Amino acid sequence: MKEKLTVSDSKTLFHEQFPFVIPNLYKRIVDEMLVELNLLNHQSEFIQDSYFCVGLSETFKELTNGYEPEEHLEKLFNALCNSTNFNPEEILKVSEATINSHSSKNLEEISNKIIQNSSNKVYYSRILILGIYKIITLGSDFKHDTDISKLEILTKLSNELNLPLARVEKDISIYRGNLKKFEQAKELLRETILSEREKRNKVEK
Repeated sequence: MKEKLTVSDSKTLFHEQFPFVIPNLYKRIVDEMLVELNLLNHQSEFIQDSYFCVGLSETFKELTNGYEPEEHLEKLFNALCNSTNFNPEEILKVSEATINSHSSKNLEEISNKIIQNSSNKVYYSRILILGIYKIITLGSDFKHDTDISKLEILTKLSNELNLPLARVEKDISIYRGNLKKFEQAKELLRETILSEREKRNKVEK
């Protein structure tokens, strides 16, 4: 049985395994993921299924896009998982296999496969829902500019898996919005760095 770690325990373990300075742009992201994983570890009804693995690995990948130094990313992911009682190697292996098994299928085939692979009682988590969403986006007939509220597949899956549709749509919409803000913040940071370099170069000349 896994040891139940407090958030403080997890943070201590995380910093022991990842003793590096995290750039300000990513600090909040890492902290929120650590807390979320720690809380899930305390839920007796939580099950680590294949779509949760996709959600964790893919959201980590998207939210740390542009992280420097890039070679720290594997250590960062491992520390996040290990400090919250998750196995990083297993998460990545299951995620990759799940993505591969759903690729080259249309939305109807994907929805049927998700229903078939899910347990009768699904424990709701934001990471799970985002994993299901990432799988949906693999659909050969998926349109990326579609309004979340108009995605019929989400209604079908919510009904079949007994998930709260309003919460599903809200979590996905917030995540998509946060990704856009994150990209804007990175672009602003890049512009600021370039501007500072130009100023220094002029002074040095």
